Amino acid sequence: MYRFLLTPRWLGHLALAVVAAAVMVQLGNWQLDRYHQRSEVNDRIDAAADQTPVAVTQVVGPPGAAAGQAGAPPPQSVTWTRVTATGRYDSDNQVLVRSRTANSRVGFEIVTPLVLADGSAVLVDRGWIPPADSGAGAQPQLPATPAGEVTVIGLVRQPEPMSGAVTRRDGKLETRRIATEALAAELPYPVRGGYLLLQEQTPAPDPAFVAVAIRHENSWQNGGYVVQWWVFAAMTLVGYGWLARREAQNRRAAVPSGPTDRAAAPDSTDRAAVPPA
Repeated sequence: MYRFLLTPRWLGHLALAVVAAAVMVQLGNWQLDRYHQRSEVNDRIDAAADQTPVAVTQVVGPPGAAAGQAGAPPPQSVTWTRVTATGRYDSDNQVLVRSRTANSRVGFEIVTPLVLADGSAVLVDRGWIPPADSGAGAQPQLPATPAGEVTVIGLVRQPEPMSGAVTRRDGKLETRRIATEALAAELPYPVRGGYLLLQEQTPAPDPAFVAVAIRHENSWQNGGYVVQWWVFAAMTLVGYGWLARREAQNRRAAVPSGPTDRAAAPDSTDRAAVPPA
């Protein structure tokens, strides 16, 4: 009854089911890789809380070759590493990163170049402050930048993809993203490729700053997608088997029953009723 599975039609159904299931399995494998990648990031975030900070120069690569140039971004493997750096803040080239949210309010993150002893700089995200009262896009009144030598402890972050232009308004740089290469082009010294998310500072930071929240990656979402794609793959193959079984049952039911060969024997009462010759 299952010989029909060798017909071109059913072979085509089988090939389609196998290809679809294989694609779904691969999509599940991709989501599994994303799950591991995001889980690794979360592990680095959690581990940073107990790390002894190391010098930024040991983790973030060299700066650009000349003033106005940025070095290569740090590898993903060192993102969220806890580092320390000592230098002087360049208050003349502070960067206002607009359209940033904290505590359900839109404001600015303030990024200040920290000029190191070798003359290069590393960008430091010092925290979030609200806009001026005139509107969400109004420049805030910036807290005073510490003068003299400053020591910071922060987490290494990857530069963000560029979105829009870097502009200067009222003597302050403005941008939508912390894009190191684009910001370096506006600065009079070479800049290192990553930036630091401030955690601690000596002298202490101004209380007007709100610490930027550290958000864990949603790795469990990817884990759910893994199960979803693999279940879909199994359902595709099970569905093919169910259709094949139903087709076999329909074909079996359509086969007519054969004629009865056995002739009905005459009834004994009828033989008794036949008079002798």
